[in-house]
Amino acid sequence: MSDYTIDVQGLTKRYGDRTVVDGLSMQVERGEIYGFLGPNGSGKTTSIRMMCGLLTPDAGSGHTLGLDVVREAGAIKRRVGYMTQRFGLYEDLSIRENLDFIARMYGMDRRGERVAQSLERLGLASRAEQLAGRLSGGWKQRLALATCMLHEPELLLLDEPTAGVDPGARRDFWNEIHVLAARGITVLVSTHYMDEADRCHRLGYIAYGHLVASGTPAELVEHSGLASRVADDIDDAQLVAAIEHDPAVSTVTRLGNALRASGPDAAALDAALAQHSDARWKPVPPTLEEVFIHHSRQAADNYA
Repeated sequence: MSDYTIDVQGLTKRYGDRTVVDGLSMQVERGEIYGFLGPNGSGKTTSIRMMCGLLTPDAGSGHTLGLDVVREAGAIKRRVGYMTQRFGLYEDLSIRENLDFIARMYGMDRRGERVAQSLERLGLASRAEQLAGRLSGGWKQRLALATCMLHEPELLLLDEPTAGVDPGARRDFWNEIHVLAARGITVLVSTHYMDEADRCHRLGYIAYGHLVASGTPAELVEHSGLASRVADDIDDAQLVAAIEHDPAVSTVTRLGNALRASGPDAAALDAALAQHSDARWKPVPPTLEEVFIHHSRQAADNYA
């Protein structure tokens, strides 16, 4: 059996004249947490749906859980848990009733026992009779994860699962994801949060339909080719604007009264900063955020 839960080559999806995903090739190992990053409209959700059998690619091939993504899409869907961006459960049903409904949908045996186990495993037992519509964002997220895991999938596909959730709930969610991965479940998660990207084993960055970078968080920073500088006690809006518009500068970030700047050419970056400011700029390692913003600005927009 292959060591890859996901192994796809050249996946392409078009809507009219627009190519939303263009020749996507990637591999995700079993038991791995793979982070999928990219700007809105970059093709992340479309890619995920092709991999889990919800969308048929217009070109390309590959396997998910050893099953062909084109010919065996139905079988893939039965072995995958998919958590969408929006809460999609019945708000006028209780937590227990929602889980029982999902168990019926899958035709599961021992429904009551499995629902009870799911409630306990994700800390929902004390709220089992509460209506889903009255839950906070963090508890709705926990319920959505419980429904994804009810049929014991081998692969979890999570599409921006923590959007709009407070930091404490996000931390608890990610602790649970690592527990699942330790049990051998593969997780593909799309996110915009850089602290979540750091929690993944490997990352892929997709921009305008193309996978432009992949690797561990450390590898992506190390191989980015970016140089970064920081200076303290800068609070000059005009200076910041001038630095931002310099072609040698990829990103400018305010951190209180400190300022960070990065660019692909260290010498050109230093010359640009010296031209605009007499501040003392210190070299620092680039951040994941700087790397990904640089990649997105280098990619060509496929909207037209």
